[in-house]
Amino acid sequence: MARVGFRLLLAFLMFTAMWIYVQRVLIPHQGNEGVIRQIPRGNLSDLYPRWLGARELLLHHRDPYRADITREIQVGYYGRPLDPGRPNDPRDQQAFAYPVYVVLLLAPTVTLPFATVHRLSFWIFLSLTVISIPLWMQTLRWRVSKISLAIWVLLTLSCFPAIQALKLQQLTILVAALVAGSTTALVHRRYVLAGILLAIATIKPQLVILVFVCALIWVFGAWRERQRFFWSFAITSCVLVLAGQFLLPGWITEFRGAMRSYSDYTGGGNLLLDLLPSPLGQIASVSVVAVLLVLAWRNRHADQESLAFQWLLCTALATTLLVIRFSPYNELLLLPAAMIALRAGEQIWRSSPVSRFLFSIAAVSILWPYIAAACLVLALALLPAWRVQNSWELPFYATFAVPVIVYGLLFASKNVLVNSDHKASQ
Repeated sequence: MARVGFRLLLAFLMFTAMWIYVQRVLIPHQGNEGVIRQIPRGNLSDLYPRWLGARELLLHHRDPYRADITREIQVGYYGRPLDPGRPNDPRDQQAFAYPVYVVLLLAPTVTLPFATVHRLSFWIFLSLTVISIPLWMQTLRWRVSKISLAIWVLLTLSCFPAIQALKLQQLTILVAALVAGSTTALVHRRYVLAGILLAIATIKPQLVILVFVCALIWVFGAWRERQRFFWSFAITSCVLVLAGQFLLPGWITEFRGAMRSYSDYTGGGNLLLDLLPSPLGQIASVSVVAVLLVLAWRNRHADQESLAFQWLLCTALATTLLVIRFSPYNELLLLPAAMIALRAGEQIWRSSPVSRFLFSIAAVSILWPYIAAACLVLALALLPAWRVQNSWELPFYATFAVPVIVYGLLFASKNVLVNSDHKASQ
């Protein structure tokens, strides 16, 4: 009991240190940089472009993809329109680059002042983050004590991807919760609900496309039983697309144009392209997707309660992080992979030297931001704030490595999980 209490206390201290670091080191540094380099800073809410686009479409029948709406978004997001003549102005235009049916989710908020929406959304997104934790555990069929669940909540809410997503009010939080709900529904054979939730999650299609493709292949493994998932997803998607067409005829063409523009001004690419030289990055990107599809086909007959199915879902999410444009907040999708690895940690550690190495590196990479943040918080008591703020990047040294290491760890642990699954079923 004492060890459990110590872990809870340690998790609380890590939670406190990370949030103090963000509030006292990272944000002041960014503010100072903004002043020195004349970088515009408005509300910096990623929800704002979607909210303003929804308000203008639903209340004033204006096309949210148009350039004049983009300029209005920039005034709220950055504080002024971006100026191509200023070298330090951000490249991200903050245009409305979502499927238009995202406005259906935001419709209840369009008559409210954004200041109110801003406050409410923080607590809603925080609640969704907390709710997703037991949902992922249900997907993985992992039962933990209330204290262990509290530790997971504290560590999740204080990991930098979650903090960044909460601060930016990123819809990744909503998508992650929807995917967690969908996979939990699949495990409980509630196929219709699973399809509906995953279809709604397509407000960020790049985050769910590989999960859907793997789920679709899995459905074909037992079509008679699982087909309701496919039909509920298809029908819900059609309803969303047609609703968008009713609100804004021709929106699909405009959305495609917005996505091309987004890729142009953000530089496109993905994590593998950033880490590997051309053409190795392209080859690696295609290869990891191809490997995932082969694995999905091989596991299409897996029961939804099996570790093989759980491993496939975690691998689909980890692969997604490798082949989309890298943003730290998207690492929230690695939460179930961290859970499944930790649950099988002792078996992974005993399996092979490679597994032990990857497990160790993954643990260090995930824990490093907490350790670095704690060191910087302690330094605030001894050094001038500006000197500590100059070391703001310390917790981010392992950020780019986490998705790659977790992906490797999943493959290193595959045989361990499958073997333990077979032993449990005997």
